[in-house]
Amino acid sequence: MNKRVKTSAFLASALVAGAFIAGPAMADDHGKMDDMAKGSMEKMGKMHDLAVWGSDQSMADGTVTAKKVNTTQNGWLVVHRTADGMKPGPVVGYAPLKKGSNMDVAAILTEQVKAGDKLMLMVHGEDGGMKTGAFEYTLGAKEDGPLKADGKLVMAVVTAK
Repeated sequence: MNKRVKTSAFLASALVAGAFIAGPAMADDHGKMDDMAKGSMEKMGKMHDLAVWGSDQSMADGTVTAKKVNTTQNGWLVVHRTADGMKPGPVVGYAPLKKGSNMDVAAILTEQVKAGDKLMLMVHGEDGGMKTGAFEYTLGAKEDGPLKADGKLVMAVVTAK
């Protein structure tokens, strides 16, 4: 029995010693992994300074939601009707955006949307209007107009379920 106690005590002390030695080493590696992850996210952010992520969804509650919107300035998530030609049509909703990353941006729809209707979620700026913080865009106007990345509109098309 005394031999078992000595063996158990030895194994317990070996485990504790190992934890003391491995703990800081693992924590140091964890810090390096965090730095690597931050670097990857920064690169991703730079590649996607302007972007909209959306998915097909029910709009029965009178809203449409973008999962995420990245923008380089304060502005608007503007909801346009669209069709198979993928050209922006009339505005049927909008929501304010802050510069940077915006999550779960919901826009209240100003008219009914049926299942199968396509909506274009587009990033617009807060430029050229008469009032800051007031959405002033009308189709084709320059006030609070669409932002572009590499000459292309920043948008995602979603279908109402």
